[in-house]
Amino acid sequence: MTDTAGTGALPVEGVPAARVLDEIRALRAADRPTHGGRLFAYVYDPGVAGLDELAQAAHAESAHVNGLDPTAFPSLLAMENAVVGAAARLLGGGPGTSAPDVVGSVTSGGTESLILAVKAARDARPDLAEPRIVVPVSGHAAFAKAAHYLRVALDPVPVDPVTLRPAVADVAAAIRPETVLVVASAPSYAHGVVDPVAEIAAVAAAAGVRCHVDACFGGWTLPWLRRLGTPVPPFDFAVPGVTSISVDLHKYAYAPKGVSVLLHRDPGLRVPQFFAYADWPGYTMVNPVIASTRSGGPIAAAYATLRHLGEDGYLRLAALTRDAVAGLADAVRAVDGLRLMAEPESTVVCFTAGDPGLDLFVLVDELTARGWHTQPQLAYAGLPASVHLTVTAAVAPRVAEFGPALAEAAAAARAAGPVVLPPELLALAGSLTPEALTPDLIAGLAAGLGLDAGSAPDRMAAVNTLLDAAPVRLRERLLVEFVGLLQRPTW
Repeated sequence: MTDTAGTGALPVEGVPAARVLDEIRALRAADRPTHGGRLFAYVYDPGVAGLDELAQAAHAESAHVNGLDPTAFPSLLAMENAVVGAAARLLGGGPGTSAPDVVGSVTSGGTESLILAVKAARDARPDLAEPRIVVPVSGHAAFAKAAHYLRVALDPVPVDPVTLRPAVADVAAAIRPETVLVVASAPSYAHGVVDPVAEIAAVAAAAGVRCHVDACFGGWTLPWLRRLGTPVPPFDFAVPGVTSISVDLHKYAYAPKGVSVLLHRDPGLRVPQFFAYADWPGYTMVNPVIASTRSGGPIAAAYATLRHLGEDGYLRLAALTRDAVAGLADAVRAVDGLRLMAEPESTVVCFTAGDPGLDLFVLVDELTARGWHTQPQLAYAGLPASVHLTVTAAVAPRVAEFGPALAEAAAAARAAGPVVLPPELLALAGSLTPEALTPDLIAGLAAGLGLDAGSAPDRMAAVNTLLDAAPVRLRERLLVEFVGLLQRPTW
């Protein structure tokens, strides 16, 4: 037996199960911690004892069930309908509401939900040769991905640099006869602010256009925060003109990856979301979502999580998160040179640096070195670079530790000074076009930034500084090339 962990997935001889699991655990040791309240992006940890084990057991019960045919596996259909019903009820739909006929589908994540929302809107207007969607620039990048995949034109709407929200007049002005969908966020991911959904939905309805609310991030938090007394603006199906909503259950419903729900106000609005095909000799294909075969594991895990936590559990977790957000915001305010991008109104704390001697990207590296993993965001269209903190209930016990760590990291960042890239490199980043990038040039840039095939540097400040200096299209190409260096097969 010559195969070792990480050098090849298919050895000549089979590897004992215990050893395979040991290999995976050894590889996992290099990952960011998914529990413990020190990772402010990518994962959502409620800190509830036993919840992981319950979700894993539920996942295992249905992992081999195939969602391709609900008539063959009625258990999965029943769980999916229950999960969709819970989401619809939470977001202002169901019997006794102004949206009694809400329907929905479980998807693999927020990106799939948004792609399907765009598809449904596009396919509902087959008369349009060049359909368009109106999206604030603060809308999730998945809308741009949807537009790219589905060949729909994207009309971006700027946001106010102070409020970080789009002006309703600008949204209205962007709507054209070819517009099939208008988007609002509740909240926007980057800064955590809720768009003026009621007003945006009104101008969309007046133009006869669908309005999708991207509540992937906030759909399972804002209703609970409202019940706790936090002022939450209208954003759900109680708002006239809102035709669809997306909410991710693998975020603040604390279900394992990947489960999202896409809701439509009525069944007729959902019909164009489906894909059906009978013009071949095989089985008749009908898919409500992008995937055909779907494992029942994630849906069963979400069902178990929702059933176990219940309303009281989610209210308790929302209260813990709300208090953690307040504490983290206070920690930011206490550090000279840092300021909040917006007063927190959901589960996001986002801050920037107003002191040129305090390099935000160096600060992020210093926090990482102290065990706090945050998400840097590059400057864009007059908005400064910032640091995003996704706050979960598990962060609450750590809030008292974060303030001193942030102050220490800021002091260390000041002492280290800003990242200084060679002037010729900065000039190149400012003038180079994506088409001008050659393999040799990319290899030279990567080497200079410490990027090796298959691994990333421990500190990312230099990489982020270069990306921050580059125009948007060049950023995109550089990101593709840099990630391409990381994703190389092992032999």
